[in-house]
Amino acid sequence: MFNGENFGVIGGPNTKRGLVIIPAYNEQEALPGTLADLRALAPEFDVVIIDDGSSDDTVSAALRSGAVCIKLPFNLGIGGALRTGFRYAVDNGYTRALQFDADGQHDASQIHALMDALDAGANMVVGSRFAGVGDYRVSRSRRIAMRLLRWSIRRLAGQKFTDTSSGFRAFDAPVLHLFANDYPIEYMDSVEALVMACRAGFDVREVPVTMHERAGGQASNSHLRLSYHYLRLLVSLASTPRRKPTRKPADAAGTIPS
Repeated sequence: MFNGENFGVIGGPNTKRGLVIIPAYNEQEALPGTLADLRALAPEFDVVIIDDGSSDDTVSAALRSGAVCIKLPFNLGIGGALRTGFRYAVDNGYTRALQFDADGQHDASQIHALMDALDAGANMVVGSRFAGVGDYRVSRSRRIAMRLLRWSIRRLAGQKFTDTSSGFRAFDAPVLHLFANDYPIEYMDSVEALVMACRAGFDVREVPVTMHERAGGQASNSHLRLSYHYLRLLVSLASTPRRKPTRKPADAAGTIPS
């Protein structure tokens, strides 16, 4: 079970329609605007901020918003922060949750497009930056890396995606249970999680979304780091045996594994 005393949980869940999980590391500049947009455009959702060992005033910014804040004792990386958020969601009875960035790139008005896809039977929904909406741009090196990832995921997961690394995602209860226990904590966790969900037999879909530039803070970009983790990811995924589906996709919605 989730032990709030171990993680510095401040506040408590209201169990509204769903939960927005926001991993945050040194996001004091962007977080207030992000939370204000969520309050204005998606007020029916609870929000939990996972402060990933920030050295700035991220926690204070979260508390001023009235959101629940979980302060990790040190930096785990985004994968570890997200697994904490998924565990919080499961242990507090949420049957749906969204992954949302703290930096202002995601558009709170489009949360409902992801939720509509869950209503239509999806278990996991990815908001795609490259599915024909908006003009989100990336550098040439990242564009090449993304192409390689798309090709790799298609081979490994047996499904085509236009955006394998989007951090704007929605999940139903069975996927939350899977990720609360097994969400990957290494860099490029979003790509590995996509393959994990597909191999587990879940219905994973994309919906087109627009995204914005960062509202503050600094992104972590290192070509050497990206290359290293891309190779690590391919080796890890290629060597991992494919799981047998634990459910038929048509029966997955609303089914919570024991």
